[in-house]
Amino acid sequence: MFIDGARSQLLVASPPLDDPNFDRSVVYVIDHNDEGAIGVVINRPLADPDLEPISRWSESLTEPPVVFNGGPVDPSALIALGVTHGNVDIEIEGAVQVADRVWSIDLAGDPAIIAPRFAGIRIFSGYAGWSSGQLDAEIGAGGWIVVAAETNDVFGNQPSDLWRRVLDRQPPPIKWLANAPNDVSLN
Repeated sequence: MFIDGARSQLLVASPPLDDPNFDRSVVYVIDHNDEGAIGVVINRPLADPDLEPISRWSESLTEPPVVFNGGPVDPSALIALGVTHGNVDIEIEGAVQVADRVWSIDLAGDPAIIAPRFAGIRIFSGYAGWSSGQLDAEIGAGGWIVVAAETNDVFGNQPSDLWRRVLDRQPPPIKWLANAPNDVSLN
């Protein structure tokens, strides 16, 4: 069964999610259709990323200006997302629109031409991917909570507490999960 509408939404890991790759993670869903889903973990900045392949983009990155661990699939793959200053009704060279103001950016393009079009740019190493029906099954089993994404979620400057903040702005009972202890067996 395909759950329509997860595209451009957030997947918030339910505590405790058994997979350590996603424990307390927040995933921005780039695409979700009957063939599967792809997204990036948006709350895991890398401590020492190798910026050499993308050093020319470093001055264009949103605070914190680091690469994020986008997920366990293909860590050598780099995905860049940008947010425009406002809604854009024209094409942007070197970018493909993902949602209203969110675009996927081609890192092979010229940052001097592309970066000024965006209010924020974030780069992810790796991604989260699900085969056909896999994400739907995980959502159905309660592994993920699907919530509306806000621009500041993907491009905000305080990613470390994003999981709690996203849950805290939801109505009860989901809001109550924001205060769940790291080890629920101690509750």
